[in-house]
Amino acid sequence: MADALKGRTALVTGGSRGIGAAVCRALAEAGAAVAINCRERINQAEQLAGEIGKQGGRAIVVAADVSQREAVADMVERVTAGLGPIDILVNNAGIAITRSVDDLTEDDFDRTILVNLKSAFLCTQAVLPSMRARTWGRIVNISSGAARGAGSIGPHYNASKAGMEGLTRGYAARLVKEGITVNAVAPSLIETDMMSGQLQLVGRIPLGRFGTADEVAKAVMLLVDNAYMTGQTIALSGGMAFN
Repeated sequence: MADALKGRTALVTGGSRGIGAAVCRALAEAGAAVAINCRERINQAEQLAGEIGKQGGRAIVVAADVSQREAVADMVERVTAGLGPIDILVNNAGIAITRSVDDLTEDDFDRTILVNLKSAFLCTQAVLPSMRARTWGRIVNISSGAARGAGSIGPHYNASKAGMEGLTRGYAARLVKEGITVNAVAPSLIETDMMSGQLQLVGRIPLGRFGTADEVAKAVMLLVDNAYMTGQTIALSGGMAFN
């Protein structure tokens, strides 16, 4: 897929590490100019942008809290000024606050919905004008197996990711005639910082190992490359049933 995305600009939220960083690398390898969004890990994001630059790609860092409307509007302006109109949006930013039902607070719930779900809505709304103007766009939302299964984080997290898949289908149906596809990727147990120290969970995976961030990135690239596929969720579960 080298140069398949030449001339395209991509924005990846939560792009400084883990799945986000793997997606940034894959998009850059395919020729896209990449805006790496992060909220706090500026150094990691700048390191990644430098790495992409050394390999002949183009990348910039845009620090912003994507759960805030003004910050999102400013971020999209900066990306457009620095790299050009956004063609590809990957909504990857998210938090995972592990809570039992008895420990779950209203604040935990509100914060999770704000960061995991509202951010995807705000970023999508902000990039739509440029995608519509060019009648081409790819939006990929990073969901989770927890959207349909119990998961290990808590009901607040389930709700945020199920909402993200509802958002995916709702936008897909309304944008399909404008050359814009909207899909989701739902990884279950992936080897990232979020899963460090959770080796006991490997026993639940029929394949016998965690998935990798690169494997998630490959699923994202499949969706970016496919103009006919929209409103879908690709599950990456290593054979785990949703239960």
